[in-house]
Amino acid sequence: MQLHFIDRKTYRTIQDIKIQQELSLPFQPAYIIPEGGSNHLAVNSCAEYTKTIPTDYDIITCACGTGGTLAGIIKGMDGKKNIIGFPVLKGGDFLYSDIQNFLSNSSTQLNFNNWTLNTDYHFGGYGRTTEQLNDFIINFYQQHNILLEPVYTGKMMFAIFDLIKKAYFKKGTKILAIHSGGIQGLEGFPKLKESLHLD
Repeated sequence: MQLHFIDRKTYRTIQDIKIQQELSLPFQPAYIIPEGGSNHLAVNSCAEYTKTIPTDYDIITCACGTGGTLAGIIKGMDGKKNIIGFPVLKGGDFLYSDIQNFLSNSSTQLNFNNWTLNTDYHFGGYGRTTEQLNDFIINFYQQHNILLEPVYTGKMMFAIFDLIKKAYFKKGTKILAIHSGGIQGLEGFPKLKESLHLD
């Protein structure tokens, strides 16, 4: 594999089809993988995934980057259950329209109103963390032997536990939290990884 870097100014225009064509011209034939891997194929794959999960829960939650995974879960659940996405980017409200666009372009005729986003748990933005979040991840691993990372799953799980403390969920509510992986993200947080004593 050879990496070819572009500057930040070009990257901000990466959604422009003309820019994509110019950048990929030297590498034809080329297949453009969208940021976060989110496109109609990803949405449909995540929709298929929902067929493998149990149904005896009330709420399903998922961390959100580009929104493709959440859109697939929404589509796959076919209007059933309540679904909450936790954007990991600061100012994640834009994901409402992005997710709606994914759903509109994924061969479904349904208008889903069983989902929402909670944008309160980004911890400063994408790839950012705090001592509070790091401590939560360490304690969660010690108590449950389940690894989280501070980019995606740590933020989602922190949010769930915090909302439970705040009595946001009705007593007895069964919550299914989708752990979408991303553990390799711990490599970017060496102090946190060291504190987890993984070696």
